[in-house]
Amino acid sequence: MHPDDWHLTEDLDELLDRAGDFLRSEPALHTVPLTVTDALRRRGPHVYGGEPPLFGVLETADGVRAVLLHTPPFPLHVTPLTPDGAGALAARLADAGHPVPGVSGERDTAAALAAAWQRRTGAEAVVHQRQRLYRLDELTVPTPAPEGRARIAGPADRDLLIRWYGEFTDAVGAEPQDPAEWADARVAGGGATLWETPDGTPVSLAGATPEIAGQVRIAPVYTPAALRGRGYAGAATAEVSRAARDSGVPEILLYTDLANPTSNALYQRIGYRPVADFAVWRFGG
Repeated sequence: MHPDDWHLTEDLDELLDRAGDFLRSEPALHTVPLTVTDALRRRGPHVYGGEPPLFGVLETADGVRAVLLHTPPFPLHVTPLTPDGAGALAARLADAGHPVPGVSGERDTAAALAAAWQRRTGAEAVVHQRQRLYRLDELTVPTPAPEGRARIAGPADRDLLIRWYGEFTDAVGAEPQDPAEWADARVAGGGATLWETPDGTPVSLAGATPEIAGQVRIAPVYTPAALRGRGYAGAATAEVSRAARDSGVPEILLYTDLANPTSNALYQRIGYRPVADFAVWRFGG
């Protein structure tokens, strides 16, 4: 496979014209590029940062084989690739002088691209996080449920969402979007659900991305450390999952950190089943 088989562009419309059908062909495996490109289309090219996004399409005589997207400062994300495709991509990006701070993708793909980038550039490559993608099967609401109820976050919850989003990204070691912009978008789209105690105190958050290509991803799920272990996250996640299922969304997905056995066990009790393992690598100088 040749590096020139990868077509690079900063034009979102061109990416979707070339590879939109490919992305929609496997909504679960392609959930990240589907939701990210949807956010860029709806909210503008700088929703994830000040630098322009970069997109790429691996296209051969057999059609589109893979897609990449890079929204700095986040790691480059790539759909499943063969080792040859990963090597060609590393060469294409290095030859173009494009800085790559890391890569996320299906486990073997991310490892192959990290190794290819290391060979090509000499950059140190280390695993930052191992993840598992889950799909909702039969929803099982946790019992006994904690006291309280779920409600959609509104404008009055903006400051809370900003604070909790920052705490969540700090806890998982992720590059955050602008917290205020993130909170505003979630309030406007109804994409944040709070579990509150009977006295109206919010104690947990479960978010959901907008539906695109028949899939919704539950993210983020966060409970402040002092309030964990009381069933709030499970109740909030089950409620968001139920609402998505009741709306007719066929694919309800979420990612977990494999280093957190508690959350992995919780989501499986609710009814989520593994789809594939993913990884995030970071590159040094």
